[in-house]
Amino acid sequence: MRRAVITASATAAGVVLLLSLKPHDPSTAPAISSAGADSARNTTQDTGQGTGQNTTQGSGQGSGTGAAAGGATQTVTGSAVNTRYGPVQVKVTVAGGKISKIDVVQYPTRDRRDQEINSSAIPQLNQEALAAQSADIDVVSGATYTSDGYTRSLQSALDQVKK
Repeated sequence: MRRAVITASATAAGVVLLLSLKPHDPSTAPAISSAGADSARNTTQDTGQGTGQNTTQGSGQGSGTGAAAGGATQTVTGSAVNTRYGPVQVKVTVAGGKISKIDVVQYPTRDRRDQEINSSAIPQLNQEALAAQSADIDVVSGATYTSDGYTRSLQSALDQVKK
């Protein structure tokens, strides 16, 4: 009798564990709208003409929201931040003193797992940064390194925006 109770309990626990697992389906992951390999920092002002390049990379640390003055529109690419899984780099468009668009131009894509993690983390980071209008955002669970690289690159871009 005792053996039957233990067997039934173990079977029930095993069934519960199996039912709690989620199946892996990479086709449901949202696509990331912009990805490239631009490694230099580019600054474009108002008309979109005049490109300056600076190959020096800063630490990406700093404070401030980086709002552009008046109605000027600026597009600035932050420094590429090396993470454990690869570089992360963002490009920010600031219009009328507010962040209007953020594109991730470089992020880890070494393997399918990196692609899966970043396909959901990057849109979430973009949404949070646009809502906060700064680089002071929460880390995405499961994408700690990408989140750290994203916020550091975003802050370096915002530091470059002319006030």
